[in-house]
Amino acid sequence: MKKIASTSHLWVLISGRNSRHGLWLLPLLMAVIVAAWMAMRSSTFVGSQNISNLIAQAAPLILASLGQLMVVLIGGLDLSVGAVISLTTSILVIDAPWFVVVPGVFVIAALIGLVNGLVIARLNVHPIIATLSMTSLVQGAALLLRPVAGGTPPALVSEMVNATPFGVSMPFLWVVASVICAWKLVHQSRFGLHLFAVGGGPAVARFHGIAVERVTVSAYVLSSTFAAAAGVFLAGRIASGDPQIGSLFAIESITAVALGGVQLAGGVGSVSSAVTGAVFLALLANGMNLENLSAFIQTVIKGSILLAVVAMQPRKNIGL
Repeated sequence: MKKIASTSHLWVLISGRNSRHGLWLLPLLMAVIVAAWMAMRSSTFVGSQNISNLIAQAAPLILASLGQLMVVLIGGLDLSVGAVISLTTSILVIDAPWFVVVPGVFVIAALIGLVNGLVIARLNVHPIIATLSMTSLVQGAALLLRPVAGGTPPALVSEMVNATPFGVSMPFLWVVASVICAWKLVHQSRFGLHLFAVGGGPAVARFHGIAVERVTVSAYVLSSTFAAAAGVFLAGRIASGDPQIGSLFAIESITAVALGGVQLAGGVGSVSSAVTGAVFLALLANGMNLENLSAFIQTVIKGSILLAVVAMQPRKNIGL
C-alpha cells in the first residue's frame, strides 16, 4: 500500500497535478536525457569550452523567459521582448558614457512595459495585439538608431559579461542572480501571490481586494526589464549592437515557459518551470549546432515544439 502511495506521489510530482508550480520536473528529466544523448554523440559536448558556451547561450534566454513568466502567470503574453532586446543593444553602442546608457536602457524598457500594461489593463486590448503593435514600434526605433550591426558598447558592459571573478564565469553569475531575483518576486512576496491570483481569475482577484490593473502593469514592466537585462548581456557578449538580434526571443521565451509547464491560461507556473524550459531549449540548440543543422531547420524544430506544447495545454480561456 505504501509502495502504491509512493508511486502515486511521484507521478503527481512529475505530472505537476494539484500544484500551481506546473509541469516542471518532466521537462527537467527530458533535458537530462538530451544532455546524456548529446554527451554520447559528441565528445566535445562535455568539454569545458562547450559547457561555458552553453551557459553563455542559455543566459539571455533564461533572462527573457523569467520576464515572460511574469506576464504568462497573469494570463498574458509579451511579444515585444525581442524588440526590447534589439533596442537595448542599439542604445548601448551610442557614443555616451556607461552611466548614461546602462541605466537609460532599463528606464526605456520599463516605459515600454508600462505602456504595454496600461493599454492591456486600461484599454482592454488583447495582449497579443498590444505587444505585437509595440514590437513594430520598438523594432523601428532600434533600426533607426542602428540600421546595421556594429558599434561598441561601453567597456564596463563587456566586462560584466566576459570577466571571471574568483574563477567563476560571469554568465553563470548572471543566471544565478536573475533566478534569485525572480524567485523572490514570484514565490516569496505578496506580489507573487497576486500574480497567481490574477492568472487564476481577474474577477475573483478583484473581489478579494487585489489591484488587478496595478499587478498587470507591473508584470509587463518586469517583463521588459528582464528583456533589457538580456539585451545588456548580449551586447557585452558580442561586443556590438545589433537591431535584429532579439528577433527570435519572443517565440523562444514563450516556448521555454510553456515547455517548462507554465499554463498559458495563467495561474500555474514557477521560476523552476521557466528556467527548465530555457535550459532544455539551450541544450537542444547546442546539440543541433554540434550536429551542424542549419538555422532554418532549428527554427522549424523550435516552432514545432511550441505548437505541440500549446496543443497539449488546456484550451479554456487560453487566448490562443
